[in-house]
Amino acid sequence: MRLQKFLARAGVASRRASERLISAGRVRVDGEVITRLGTSVVEGQVVEVDGEVVAIPTARWLAVHKPPGTLCTRHDPQGRPTVYDLLPADAEPLFHVGRLDYMSEGLLLMTNDGDLANSLLHPSARLRRRYEVALVGPAPEGLPAGLVAGVELEDGHAAAAEAGWIVPASDPATVIRLTLLEGRNREIRRLLKAFDVRVRWLRRVAFGPIELGDLGRGESRQLTDEEVERLRRSATGGARTEK
Repeated sequence: MRLQKFLARAGVASRRASERLISAGRVRVDGEVITRLGTSVVEGQVVEVDGEVVAIPTARWLAVHKPPGTLCTRHDPQGRPTVYDLLPADAEPLFHVGRLDYMSEGLLLMTNDGDLANSLLHPSARLRRRYEVALVGPAPEGLPAGLVAGVELEDGHAAAAEAGWIVPASDPATVIRLTLLEGRNREIRRLLKAFDVRVRWLRRVAFGPIELGDLGRGESRQLTDEEVERLRRSATGGARTEK
């Protein structure tokens, strides 16, 4: 692994700032000052910055059921609740993988593994995100087909990969299931608005191979090693080789 990438993953600084630390002679590997950019480090080597040993933290992944009325941010100037209010104190260094808007609820993944998170969010990964959406019905019978065909939004063409009724369109409490391959801002709400359909509630029930299951609102759980491995396999299409 390139030294600047190691420092970034260890939380010392961004890659660009880490390069400046290296060039300034502030980084040692196994006691030797390193100033050459592009130097690689391997497992077992001791890396120091300004005399202090640094290391990449063990990767951690949490699944969180974000309630509606909760922000995907660390701090809100208006004092509104955030997803970090739901987590144990030792989860503070984690960041959310993608986001859900303020009034949406459902599965949110949190991690400190930036490389895997970036690969999952990369468009080429085409990670499937599944949602259940209650509509202010009744709704147009042909809505699922229209959503799959897609519409033009202000940021380009948008469409569902899959769509189908859970509760029929004729029912006043109609519910539709949608699968998206992107995570654009408020994409589902904007898609449905294009069909003059209003949202009653919106819940993400799966993010790639990870499902919300019976996780209650505000609850969180650690992902299993098997689930993390499934995420890694899902991210293969979005992985990029470091130059």
